[in-house]
Amino acid sequence: MASAPTCIALVSGGIDSPVAVARMVLSGWHIVPVHCSQEPITGSEAEDKTAASLSHLIQSLDAPGSIDSNLRVVTVGETLAKFTEPESHRDYFVHMKRLFNAIGSALATDVGASAILTGENLGQVSSQTLGNLGAVEEASEFRMLRPLLGLDKQEIIDEARELGTYDIAAGPELCDALGPDRPTTVADLARLRQNEKAQGGLNDLAEGCLKSIRIRPLSPM
Repeated sequence: MASAPTCIALVSGGIDSPVAVARMVLSGWHIVPVHCSQEPITGSEAEDKTAASLSHLIQSLDAPGSIDSNLRVVTVGETLAKFTEPESHRDYFVHMKRLFNAIGSALATDVGASAILTGENLGQVSSQTLGNLGAVEEASEFRMLRPLLGLDKQEIIDEARELGTYDIAAGPELCDALGPDRPTTVADLARLRQNEKAQGGLNDLAEGCLKSIRIRPLSPM
């Protein structure tokens, strides 16, 4: 019997990504979850909600072993702060997602994954406009899995409630702590690359973040 395909899941403390994880588990994928913590810019709330949502899914989904029992946590707060300079601040959220994809790609190589999974939903926030999704995806060395891409937000909320993750994830999102008031909605790839080059290059930034990686064991709730 062939083994299940593996993907790196970029899981936040929000509503969407646990729903994306559940959908791919039920489609037969093995999930290796990764959380990019924005500490010390924010606290540990997003990490705690991520761990709680995943632990709930491990218990509730009828798919033993489909979600890796270790959450990989990578600290990115200080690196993201580099993109609050005037030249790059309008692109902050796109740089953030590109950094996450570069981190996910590096880890995918290590664990033998063939794809990167996200909870992205078209048009929901500035980094998920049609004009920005391509620029975000360009930073991944692996194909992207976006099972929620075309769903209405209410559909995602309803699915999260059915899964039992909505109440865990509900609450204010903290990912915009350093974001601009008017983020770009149509990315300029040349500008993004120049901004990243000025900070040492995207791959080097990701490798620097990966030095902070730690394992948080997940257990059924």
